[in-house]
Amino acid sequence: MNITEKILARAAGKTSISPDDVVFVNVDKVMVHDVSGPGVIAVFEKLKKKGMKIEKLWDASKVWVAEDHFVPSADMVSAQNIVLLSEFTKQFGISKHFKYGMGQYGICHTLSHEEAMVLPGEVYVGGDSHTNTTGALGAFAAGLGHTDIAYVLLNGKIWFKVPKTLYFKLNGKLPNHVMAKDFILKIIGDIGTDGAAYKTIQFGGNGISEMSIEERLTLTNMTTEAGAKSGIIEPDQKTRDYLDIRGAIKYDEVHSDIDAQYEEIYEYEASELEPIVAKPFSPENIAEARDLTTTALDKAYIGSCTGAKYEDLQAVARILKGRHVKIRTEILPAAISIFRKAMDEGLIKIFMDAGAVVGPPTCGACCGAHMGVLAKDEVCISTTNRNFPGRMGHVESKTYLASPLVVAASAVNGKITDPRDLK
Repeated sequence: MNITEKILARAAGKTSISPDDVVFVNVDKVMVHDVSGPGVIAVFEKLKKKGMKIEKLWDASKVWVAEDHFVPSADMVSAQNIVLLSEFTKQFGISKHFKYGMGQYGICHTLSHEEAMVLPGEVYVGGDSHTNTTGALGAFAAGLGHTDIAYVLLNGKIWFKVPKTLYFKLNGKLPNHVMAKDFILKIIGDIGTDGAAYKTIQFGGNGISEMSIEERLTLTNMTTEAGAKSGIIEPDQKTRDYLDIRGAIKYDEVHSDIDAQYEEIYEYEASELEPIVAKPFSPENIAEARDLTTTALDKAYIGSCTGAKYEDLQAVARILKGRHVKIRTEILPAAISIFRKAMDEGLIKIFMDAGAVVGPPTCGACCGAHMGVLAKDEVCISTTNRNFPGRMGHVESKTYLASPLVVAASAVNGKITDPRDLK
């Protein structure tokens, strides 16, 4: 069995399972945020009206809550949702509630690894489609809807159809001008946004071994854009070191069998990869950055669970240091811990000296809700993960997706720019 099958088999109490089997598994961790949380609360209220008594959760210690999509509060409704979350966590004794404005908080998919909330070998579900992200640590991580999350909170279990697995092998170390974002956009361009529908995308090869954990997280995050149920990378010493720094030392790793089977294996050479941009209105609509150099921009956005980890900000700083942006540029670190580290290491000063605006961790602009949405006909280049019509604002705006290096270089030129061509 491969790693996904072995994790699900163990969680289901089985010695062996195969793709398309339906299994009922024990869940190790569950997450809700300020969008999915109120939705789950609404499900609870419906159940209560039908006569169900809901006095406690299956295990409050395995539940955690993030405030990220509508913080700072965009309006009265979003402010009230934060109140609902606070009442919910107090009522059920959930201690892991990362509150905006009270120390560490940030984007849920960033906190999952920054705070070592999810560990190798675990089954982790969250009320958000990019829950896949944390599969980079060797966990089975998948997003669920409100009703399924409510069921997990009450029972600690959920069913899955065992997904088929697509294996993507990367040979060689990525060139300095290429990032994980370029690799995953290339993959999505090759297989399409439905190419991995209800499948697992597993990454491997010496090119993945060469990658940092933060770069790996970009890959698994965007498996969602290929339609995948989950994305996963087998844990290694880099994984252990990353978790050890965060105080996590007890977990039970899972690894694929030597004879593990995959539905299909794709192979890529790192040396052949180029800086990639996904044009509107789909992550699969890719082109090389050098083919889009006449594309004028109104805004550059560097943020989100995909593109505002610490190493992403380091890449941006390498481009912006000593230069000045020509377009509106917003940089929002993905968590307060990342913000503080960027500040301590002088990155925030580099960004501000370059003319960029630095803001608090939030999903606001990425999901087109607040904190910098796009107007009609505006064109943005972004480190985020989606660019369908209206994703970041007006339905007639346009968003191009790219790596932090490409976005920063484009901010300096005011047009889409390959970082190698920046003067």
